[in-house]
Amino acid sequence: MNIIKAFWKRLRSPSKVAVGVVLLMGFMGGLLFWGAFNTGMEATNTEEFCSGCHAPIVKEIRETVHFSNRSGVRAICSDCHVPHNWTDKIVRKVQASKELFAHYVTKTIDTEEKFKERRGHLAEREWHRMKENNSQECRNCHNFEYMDFSEQGPRSVKQHSTALASGDKTCVDCHKGIAHKLPDMQGVEGW
Repeated sequence: MNIIKAFWKRLRSPSKVAVGVVLLMGFMGGLLFWGAFNTGMEATNTEEFCSGCHAPIVKEIRETVHFSNRSGVRAICSDCHVPHNWTDKIVRKVQASKELFAHYVTKTIDTEEKFKERRGHLAEREWHRMKENNSQECRNCHNFEYMDFSEQGPRSVKQHSTALASGDKTCVDCHKGIAHKLPDMQGVEGW
């Protein structure tokens, strides 16, 4: 019985070394958790990961100027569909987990045919998200202040210098389908 009492007394008054060991273990555990979490976040931002469910879309991107161009700059899925701001990125990743559920569990978009059926709905949802954040993902690469209007056609100059500059419109209002084939656009505003 004395051994149990001595052990309990020792637990209730830990030494400074024990406190240090617990703090060090907590710090190391936090670093390991953060490293694993960040590695997982980066792994889900790769084109290979996205093509697991969105293979037809990834094929489409490869036919656009965002994939192959004279400047050698390439945009991948996450550049346009995952916010760069950390908190917004976490929110988007949680939303994307619903897409994984739809692909693997409910199987509503697990085939190319099913995906094409839902494509309009999915596109509308993504356009809405981009409109709400003022097309921030576009603006991460395309800065309005650096646009050379002398290199643009008259219609582009008019739209960029008026509607875009005033904030009445955002990139996705006019540039739907810039990297993807458009779904059925019947009933979509402006088309």
